[in-house]
Amino acid sequence: MTRLTPAKAIWPALTVDSWTDTRDTLHMWTQIVGKLKMAGTPLVNHWWNVTFAVSARGLSTGAIPVDGRLLDIEFDFVDHELVLRTSDGRRATVALRPRTVADFYAAVGETLGRLDIVLDIEATPNEVETAIPFARDTTHHSYDAQAAAQFWQQLVQINRVFQLWRAGFAGKSSPVHVFWGAFDLACTRFSGRTAPPHPGGAPNCANWVMEEGYSRECASAGFWPGGAEGTFYAYSYPAPEGYSEHPVTPESAHWDADLGEFVLPYEVVRAADDPDATLLEFLQSTYAAAADLAHWDRKLLDVDPHRLDRRLDADDHTRL
Repeated sequence: MTRLTPAKAIWPALTVDSWTDTRDTLHMWTQIVGKLKMAGTPLVNHWWNVTFAVSARGLSTGAIPVDGRLLDIEFDFVDHELVLRTSDGRRATVALRPRTVADFYAAVGETLGRLDIVLDIEATPNEVETAIPFARDTTHHSYDAQAAAQFWQQLVQINRVFQLWRAGFAGKSSPVHVFWGAFDLACTRFSGRTAPPHPGGAPNCANWVMEEGYSRECASAGFWPGGAEGTFYAYSYPAPEGYSEHPVTPESAHWDADLGEFVLPYEVVRAADDPDATLLEFLQSTYAAAADLAHWDRKLLDVDPHRLDRRLDADDHTRL
């Protein structure tokens, strides 16, 4: 296996205030496409089947089974188009440009029709305070292509570090993925124990949805495009006694009582001498707070994410 020499990672500076309207419009667009994926895939642990993956072009649904074929849909933030591809070789696009959610929703439906695909969705957004049906949403209509591309480049760097963190856990763990409900990137680790029923309470979202999402004891971390330049967060469900007071690092990380989460500003990571190490420190220290206070079996669950590198160093003539 050839080892890749890491290049200097560029963590974009993108103030949330400069692209809030685009962010909110894009959020609604991802809800439309995410609901298509939910309609075409069976439920997998904690809604992992509905998420997007960070791709080399943007955000991708991956394969969705449709009438004996596969459909994948990708938000391409290089050419700024929504790309729909099917396993019978067909391809269609919808332009990502300033347009209302209602217009985008209609264009996606027309494009699916040209591909002979019918997927019925509940055409109203979830996990937002004001849930305007997609077909009537003319409030959200902004698209700043440069800002969308910079946001994606933020996710490229964040996803890379989260993947390394995920590799340090041998237990049940979610993929690193983007949820369209709250429009956040997340990765969640599980102790292996059941959790008490979640109380729900997410806006415009049935309580049973949250009950499925939090049916097992977990420690989760993620990134949300809110705050000054974005915010990293971490939480545990159920939160063990003393969790909010437990010390975490780096120094800029703190407990947000309103959110019920540990938070770390994106700009702190971006400006650090070693952004990767700074973010990993936050991910690992918040996980340790949850796992240690709740008495997870860390000897069983924790592994060295660099264990393959050491094997190759010890036996360099071997190639995979």
